[in-house]
Amino acid sequence: YLGRDAGKRVLRGQIDRGITDQIEAALWFSDLRSYTRIADSAAPGEIIPLLNDYSDAIISAIYHESGDVLKLIGDGVLAIFTGENRVRVCESAMAAAIAARQSVLDLNHTRSVENLPVTDMYLALHVGTVFYGNIGSKERLDFTVIGPAVNEVSRIAAMCRSVDQPLLVSSAFAAAVGDFRSHLVSVGRFALRGVAQPQELYTLDADLQIRKE
Repeated sequence: YLGRDAGKRVLRGQIDRGITDQIEAALWFSDLRSYTRIADSAAPGEIIPLLNDYSDAIISAIYHESGDVLKLIGDGVLAIFTGENRVRVCESAMAAAIAARQSVLDLNHTRSVENLPVTDMYLALHVGTVFYGNIGSKERLDFTVIGPAVNEVSRIAAMCRSVDQPLLVSSAFAAAVGDFRSHLVSVGRFALRGVAQPQELYTLDADLQIRKE
């Protein structure tokens, strides 16, 4: 019910409200394309299996690259990648993104053969400083991350629909992603709701894009 790192902290008794660490992390925020439409049109018994199938595909890729899933928000996933080396952390997040997109493509093929609804993943990647720990009321705590960078990654994810791109990364992430940087191309500079400064956003070049069926 908790991410791996959060679960370890809770089992060690680190459950005091308001106790947080300031950390730098690569941030992952993803959700599913056209999920509301699918939920409205699909048979009720198909929705939970759909969410489980796509969660398996996405979360397995995150865990394989040592990411930590903090929240499942309906069809959305909030995850972090942490470590002392910013370049390595961002490269892990990008590797997970590429693997997750391939897993989703493979899953879509399997589900199409079975005549089940299919979808795709919208994903934003960002890097920044966040507060990580126990936040909430006396009755209900949540082990999560907060801070401007968390707000920014969710706004970037929302831009995927506007610019019709399955993956967007921030300029901070693009600058820190090491060897992957040469495969990123700018899609423009955008004002993000609730964010003071416009942000230049990037996506993967065609040579690393997953083919569309």
